[in-house]
Order: sequence, then structure tokens, then C-alpha cells
Amino acid sequence: MTEPVVDHRGRRVAVTALASALVAFALVVPSDFDRFTVAAFLRLPVEGLLGLVSVLVLPVRARRVAAVIGGVALGVVLVVKAMDIGFEAVLHRPFDLVLDWPLLGPAVGYVDVTAGWFAAVAVVAAAVLLTAAVLFLVTRSVVRLTGVVDRHRLSVTRAVAVLAVVWITCAAPGLHLAPGVPIASHSTAEFVYDHARQVRVGLRDQERFAEAVDAFRDAAGEELLTALRGKDVVLAFVESYGRDAVEDPEIAPHVGAVLDAGTRRLADAGYASRSAFLTSPTAGGGSWLAQATLLSGLWVDNQQRYRALVSGDRLTLGGAFRRAGWRSVGVMPGITEDWPEGEVFGYDRVYASGDLGYRGPRFGYATMPDQFTLSRFQQAERAGEHAPVMAAIPLLSSHAPWSPFPAPVGWDDVGDGSVYHAMPSGEAPAEDMFGREPASVRADYARSVEYSLNTLVSYVETYGDDDLVLVFLGDHQPAPFVTGIGASRDVPITIVTRDPAVLDRTADWAWTDGLKPGPQAPVRPMDTFRDQFLTAFR
Repeated sequence: MTEPVVDHRGRRVAVTALASALVAFALVVPSDFDRFTVAAFLRLPVEGLLGLVSVLVLPVRARRVAAVIGGVALGVVLVVKAMDIGFEAVLHRPFDLVLDWPLLGPAVGYVDVTAGWFAAVAVVAAAVLLTAAVLFLVTRSVVRLTGVVDRHRLSVTRAVAVLAVVWITCAAPGLHLAPGVPIASHSTAEFVYDHARQVRVGLRDQERFAEAVDAFRDAAGEELLTALRGKDVVLAFVESYGRDAVEDPEIAPHVGAVLDAGTRRLADAGYASRSAFLTSPTAGGGSWLAQATLLSGLWVDNQQRYRALVSGDRLTLGGAFRRAGWRSVGVMPGITEDWPEGEVFGYDRVYASGDLGYRGPRFGYATMPDQFTLSRFQQAERAGEHAPVMAAIPLLSSHAPWSPFPAPVGWDDVGDGSVYHAMPSGEAPAEDMFGREPASVRADYARSVEYSLNTLVSYVETYGDDDLVLVFLGDHQPAPFVTGIGASRDVPITIVTRDPAVLDRTADWAWTDGLKPGPQAPVRPMDTFRDQFLTAFR
């Protein structure tokens, strides 16, 4: 019997071809999924030509070291491009190599809550293994190609000369395969430069953040919030309630109808309202950054700034109310662990998830329905005779993945939340928004925002009085999966009161009447609100 003939040469050619394809892919793959087109992968990368030239001119020992270093570097570039794609899909921005590592923990926590502990562990393990595999395979590919070039120096030299002429010929007149896709590419060099510049900015960010001036730092209590004396002030953050909710052609008709009806309902109860837009420091996630920005009057757009804020003594809105004599509380249904930051934000009392006594099921990411959160706050702080209270309340029912979500119940029926067990969706697992049709996800998003807004209107109708001032706003826009690429970071903000004197104080804000801000409503950065509010009501 004859031994089978093994085609070693064919196998070597195939492996070399795969190595070439992987290296070329790493050089030209876009860092934004929306730019994934056939034309994007047909570009001629100058970085590849420079790599070939380096192999041809370097001595043998230096060539081997350069191949390993270059391979590892290219592997890192490919991993960071993948991180950019993920961050663009969720947070509307690329990954920050200095400031974004702390966000990976909440991302794993989100998977744990919505898909379970096993899925979270599997995601982390898969990410580590995939990263290691990319680094190894790209490095091994570069080393292999270096050896091939060394064995065919003359042919490679001729090919590089021809390709260099082609690259220059295409680059000089700016020839494109498609709009925004030049034939002569240097996108990897631009990518590395942009992230290197971002690293420099990130390293200096804390120093610049520490230089911020606090105009109200030394204000005495009797100088603060005099126009709101005796009022209960509720500051509610509606999760993922962004400008698209009131302007997107698919979503706005539904959410807008709730806001228009809410305006009429509250007007019938004697309330007036005005609305505008604020520009959030984040989008798609990072709610705590937006909340910290509004409360502190500082632009908190990364975790480093957040840590600097909570380790300092900045006067927050909660602290200002407490200094002026209010009872200041934070009602935090999303806090499931120790949260020492509560003292920094000026709260006399923090009601974390475990303090609210919820006995019902989770609805997706939300630990409890918004109606339950507001009901518990009412019972604990506003029922009967009480000192004026200021409360900051993040509402979670409109948090991604927007399914399942609760149905409203009578306020007297909320109880300890057991009533929600009767809702079939209350026991259903959270649905993966990335595994469903976009239209279905957008519809669920709209319905969840409708629920949160209706709950706020109903709360005012049920428990409001002459001394209630409600300010509610979105923390950030939802992910691009809902808004599409290029959406603004604006969120609606509304003030509701029965006291005309309160609205008179906001006359120069030029906000539009009603719960829904008009398209021409003013837009201000979110970090300006603290000073605007304290100045208006001082």
C-alpha cells in the first residue's frame, strides 16, 4: 500500500494566503460598523506597504524583533477597533483607552441581570479568549509573512515599487472607490493617531477637571433657594428619555401623545408646565454620569471625572437644598450595593434598592417598576405632615432592553409590589434587543417611556398639592439601535408646578409651555442647570 501524498506546498500557500488576508483585514477594517462595505475592504493600505519596506531594509535580527512587535501592535489595533464598534453601537462614541475601562464592569453587570450569571461569565471568558486569539494569530501572521518576504525579496521589491506608484497615483487626486472610501488608505495610521491623542487628553483630563470653579461653594443656607421655601421638590431622571422620544417620526407620535394628554390632565388639576432640552454628557448608557453632571454643575462624561467629583466637596443640588434647610433624599432603586457617594451628593438619607421593600419580580433590567418607586417615596417622605423634602429619583422602567415592562395599577394597590407577580411579563426573562427586529425594539422603547411618563403624570394627579414642584428629565438618549447613527445627545427637561410664582422665576429661561418641548425650545449643556436653577430660585 502506498502512502498518501501530502501536498505540503499547497498547505503552505493556503496558510500564507490566510495570514495575508488577516493582516490586510486588520489594516483596512473600519472601526465603525456602519462603514462596513465591500469598498472599505478593497482599499490599498499604506501601512502595509511601509511594513513591507521595513522588512526589506532591516537586518535579520532587527527584522524578527520588528515582526513580533509589529504583529502585537496590529493585533492590539484590531482589538481596539472591535471595542470602538461596540462602544459606537451602545454609547454613540469610540472606546477611550484611558477612561473607559471602568465601564466594562457595568456592562458585565447588565448581561448578568438581563441574561443571567452564566451568560455574564461566558461573555467575559469569550472576550478574554478572543482577545488572546486575535493577538496570537495576527502576530503569527506577521511573522510568517516576514519570512515569506525574506525568501522572495526581489519579487516583493518589484511589487512594492508598483504598489507604491499606484498608491501615490490614487492619493494625489484623491480617487475614491465610494463616497468617503479613498483607494489610497491610511486609515490605520489615522486610527492610531486619534487614539494616541485621546490618551494624551485623558491623562490631562483630571487636572483640568480639578480647576473648575464653584460659584456657590461658600453660599450660606439663607442665601439659597429662598423662592422655593416650603416646597417639596422632586427631581426625577427618566431612563433613556431622549430627544428622539419626542421628535423621531416612529416614536414621537406615541410618546408625544402621552405628553400632550399629560399636559391637559395636569392643566385640569391646576398645574402648569414648561419644557426645554439639555445636552447630556453621555448617550446609550452611563446614567450616573448624567445624574452627576446635572446635580454638580460639572461636565462628568467619564468615570475618572466621576471619581474626582465624589472624592471632593462640590456643592450639589442635594447639598444646596440640605444647606438651605430641606430634608434631602436620594431614592435609588438601581443601587444594590453600598453607595457611600450619597453623602457626597448631599443626601440626608439614601433609599437603595434593598431599603424600598420591593417584593415583586424584576422587569428586565429594572429592579422595580417606577410606580412602586414613587409610591414608596410618597409613603416614606411626603405622607402626612412633613418637613419640606427634596428628592432625586432615577426611574428605571425605561432602561434597555425595554422588554418586559410593567402595566400601571391603582396607587392603592401597589403595596409591597406583590401585585406585579400577576403580570405574565413580570416573570419573563429580559429580551435581547440585539436579537430582535429594530422595529420591535423601538416599539418597546416607546411603550416603556410612555409608561414612565404616564406614571409621573399620575403621581402628580394623585399626590400633588400646592407645594409640589416636579422637575423631570431624561438622563441620555437610547442606544443607536433605536436612534440611528448621528443622533444628538439632547434630552427633554420639564418643570411642573401649581404655583405661578415658581414658573415666573423661570421666565427668562424661554422654555416652551407644556410637558413636550417644542422643536425650537432652547438647548443648554446639562452642566449649566445647577447654576441656572440656583440662580433663578436664590
